[in-house]
Amino acid sequence: MWNMSIHWWELIGRGLLIYFFLILLLRATGKRQIGQMSPFDLVLLMVLSNAVQNSMNGGDNSVTAGVILAVTLVAANWIVGRITTSSKTMEQLIEGNPQVLFHNGKVYENVLADAQITRQELIAAVHKAGHADLNAIRAAILENDGTISVIPKQH
Repeated sequence: MWNMSIHWWELIGRGLLIYFFLILLLRATGKRQIGQMSPFDLVLLMVLSNAVQNSMNGGDNSVTAGVILAVTLVAANWIVGRITTSSKTMEQLIEGNPQVLFHNGKVYENVLADAQITRQELIAAVHKAGHADLNAIRAAILENDGTISVIPKQH
């Protein structure tokens, strides 16, 4: 239960490698994955966590290995959070930039496609913001956290 079958430093290395690999992978798939999870996205994340488990623990299922991996992942996440709050460049690299989906009557179809957001999802976000349609707003922006901010027209 407590005896480890691999070295502690290997667990830390494996955990960090998988952590940063998943950051890159999820960053490459776009912001929609984070802020607007569908049931399919949730299933993907659950299966993904199971898929990388063995690559992190190297077959070591001891409690000690689990604790080392948990501390490693939480520490890595804390460090990445500190880096992104202290460096604008790192924040943009890791979190990306907000993207304009709609502005002054023009829907940016290429941005929607890149973000894997359908026109119907954009309209649904406009409705959730309390507006009847795109004509009632000035802009819609996909934020870094995956949410869509809606800016109404000035009257």
